[in-house]
Amino acid sequence: MERFPMYIAGEWREAASGEWFETQNPYTGKTWALVARGGEKDADIAVEAAHKAFTTGDWPKLNASQRGALLRKVGDLIAERAEQLAEYEVRDNGKLIAEMAGQLRYIPQWYYYYGGLADKIEGEVIPIDKPGVFNYTLHEPLGVVLAITAWNSPLLLATWKIAPALAAGNTVIIKPSEFTSTSALEFVKLFEEAGFPPGVVNVATGFGGEIGQALVEHPLVRKVAFTGSEAGGVKVNQAAAPGMKKVSLELGGKSPNIVFDDANLDNAVKGAVAGIFAATGQTCIAGSRLLVQKSIHDQFVERLVAFAKTARMGNPMDMDTQVGPVTTPPQFEKVLSYIDVARNEGAQLALGGGPATRPECGDGWFVEPTIFTGVNNAMRIAQEEVFGPVLSVIPFEDEEEAIRIGNDVAYGLAAGVWTTSLNRAHIMAAKLQAGTVWVNTYRAVSYMSPFGGYKRSGMGRENGQAMIKDYLQTKSVWINTETEFPNPFAMR
Repeated sequence: MERFPMYIAGEWREAASGEWFETQNPYTGKTWALVARGGEKDADIAVEAAHKAFTTGDWPKLNASQRGALLRKVGDLIAERAEQLAEYEVRDNGKLIAEMAGQLRYIPQWYYYYGGLADKIEGEVIPIDKPGVFNYTLHEPLGVVLAITAWNSPLLLATWKIAPALAAGNTVIIKPSEFTSTSALEFVKLFEEAGFPPGVVNVATGFGGEIGQALVEHPLVRKVAFTGSEAGGVKVNQAAAPGMKKVSLELGGKSPNIVFDDANLDNAVKGAVAGIFAATGQTCIAGSRLLVQKSIHDQFVERLVAFAKTARMGNPMDMDTQVGPVTTPPQFEKVLSYIDVARNEGAQLALGGGPATRPECGDGWFVEPTIFTGVNNAMRIAQEEVFGPVLSVIPFEDEEEAIRIGNDVAYGLAAGVWTTSLNRAHIMAAKLQAGTVWVNTYRAVSYMSPFGGYKRSGMGRENGQAMIKDYLQTKSVWINTETEFPNPFAMR
């Protein structure tokens, strides 16, 4: 069985305890690899290595253009190894090879983009209102950045943090999910190959309550960038607070996908399926609440159910598969429990409703694509994140009610709107409380456009030019240009 040690300071290391933990293939349900189970001592070693690389050695000697060149080299290497890395992702998290290979082929763009941005980080001269003073600003790196990633898109979510952090001149420790660690350990090899000095990019593996908490609390970690569950985000924020660390959190969602009666219904049906059954519903931006205008509700649900029935389930390594397994046994049980909750609340089952027992699903953790109608927004199935292939259909009367229902939830990560009215599109985009609003599309992301949530969906943003400042600190420099120092007893 393959073993994956940690990567710290340019070296492959077993955990200080000598312990390993199993990683399982969601399609077969079988263990296929062992990963080093790090603890507090390993966290100390990783942070000290990253801090040393930040303060001494070759990394701080590089200018911004040289850092950018290294990032672009990594992008080239990722492009060369995209298919191989995608296979590690699928083996660990069970998502479709079609999607993961697409993500890996797109990931290099982040390294090209932030590689190009590295030497565009500019301070400014301020025309200060004090006579005899020259004032300017510098934007400087923070130090050690901890990137904690979720199990649904490990390398994409890690890249959203790694690329800007390195462009800004920081060093990085990646703490992948304990369910999906192997792809990060394969991925980090490319940074070494590209020529990054030892200790600049590290991977520390293990469980959140063990090595994860120790990393977050370490005094030399200056920023924590986290993607994961709301509960995990709360714990990270609380653990980081005593150290006054910068924190960004990309958490859960209960996104409304809103279909008006003037929409192109064929496209809207595809958009509803893309919103919830793509990625087996295991995405924070899942359009898990489908709001359908009452005048088209019945015909739309009929079309939706008919189309969803055609989804091909099976081996995620098969390019023709459209719905793969749930990634972990606990998540599998959670999804099934929410299906029971929905039934008990009085929701009406229109499709699916249990484990998939089709022969093509083998021994994996599959749940049938499930659709509930008769849902009202007060039900738990409409308020709580399921993170699986379970869709709640909620009828609405008009724009005002759609906005009220859409916003009546603790989350605000994303929303979808399906309409041919340009006026309505702008009204809905303005009034929906969500960090991303898609109109006549769904699940589109780019390295160029900021991503993040309102309300309990998180803090801060990822992607785009502006967010690189989240990995920088600003210094104001004052230079006296007068020959005589003024009154020392009065504030200048």
